Amino acid sequence: MSRRVQAWIVLLAAAGLLASAASTYVHARLLLNPDYTTFCDVNATVNCTQVYQSRFGSVAGVPVAFGGVVWFGGVLLLAWAGRRRDEQFRADMAGCLVAWSTAGLAVAMYMAYASLVVLQAFCLLCGVVYAAAIGIFILAETAAATPVRRLPGALVRHAGAVARRPAALAAASLVAGLAIVPAVWLRGLEADPLDLERTLVAAADRSAEFDRWWAGQARVELPFAVPAGRVVVVKFTDYQCPACARTHVGYAPILARYAASHPGAVQVVTMDYPLDPACNEGTPAGMHDAACEAAVAVRLARRVGAAEALEMEDWLYANQAAMTPESVAAAVRELAGVVDFEAGYAEVIDDVRADIAAADALAVEATPTFVINGVVLKGGLAPQFFDRALARELAR
Repeated sequence: MSRRVQAWIVLLAAAGLLASAASTYVHARLLLNPDYTTFCDVNATVNCTQVYQSRFGSVAGVPVAFGGVVWFGGVLLLAWAGRRRDEQFRADMAGCLVAWSTAGLAVAMYMAYASLVVLQAFCLLCGVVYAAAIGIFILAETAAATPVRRLPGALVRHAGAVARRPAALAAASLVAGLAIVPAVWLRGLEADPLDLERTLVAAADRSAEFDRWWAGQARVELPFAVPAGRVVVVKFTDYQCPACARTHVGYAPILARYAASHPGAVQVVTMDYPLDPACNEGTPAGMHDAACEAAVAVRLARRVGAAEALEMEDWLYANQAAMTPESVAAAVRELAGVVDFEAGYAEVIDDVRADIAAADALAVEATPTFVINGVVLKGGLAPQFFDRALARELAR
């Protein structure tokens, strides 16, 4: 590998590493604070948040972006190792770089397809990663490298050499730790939507501002009947929507508190708006391919009992990443005893479509969308402000 090619690989890897690190940072901030906004959320299409919060944004709870940090770090290590004078060693490292870059390019192209075709959204930081991965792959292919079929044997020899040298073994362990420890930390990173005391204190100085904003909101007439109550909260939800899951968990203790302090005063109506073209023709690019089945499952569980319906909702929100039509049918069978899911689907899918029609009448475009006493809220509110909105409406 020439010095010039090596320099370009290092430059591209550095750019990719910075973009991946920035993506990981943004994703971590979103995990800790769902209301966090980032510079790369330009509009509905150029939107990093939409990509990060989709089912493609994480693997086993670890942000995919951190995989980019590890991969580009590996490129830099291989490029550095390829500077040794040993010609065979340089060829082996060049061969490793070819294999490493091929694997990275495959993942990058899959993520690009998922983003642009499935989600129909583009992440600016991800675009830098894709471009860097393509460039590194092309440059790596120009090097005189050990053939892939001979790499396993070469790697075994080099691993043995590392194991015999304490300093090299310690360095290798350190590198592995730098990859594993942050991944474990990121996997456990999640906002605590129940920690209302902290968020209320942080937002105390914004309460008056929120009250003024709330008082100025327009109110719409609902095109459907709702239960009688001093406060009526309508939630249009999609059980595969991450933000819907967060509001479900975050608002639960607030609603429970009002149910205890003001029995019957706050009525909650859950309505379906699955982003799934299988039952929602208004979402031809919908990315949630089990959302229709999920909506049906909750309705079938509701026929059995309120407790079963709530348990079904909790299961759906907790299993979004791996949800499939088959897993939904299995879950409602186990949790609510619904044996013939296909027959039940045919019976209630028109009720789901009726909710979709009601949502269309209110110009609902995304989930979750809340309507609190006629005030339409796209995406909902932070828990502390949801709490304050209910209090304001009760005071009215």
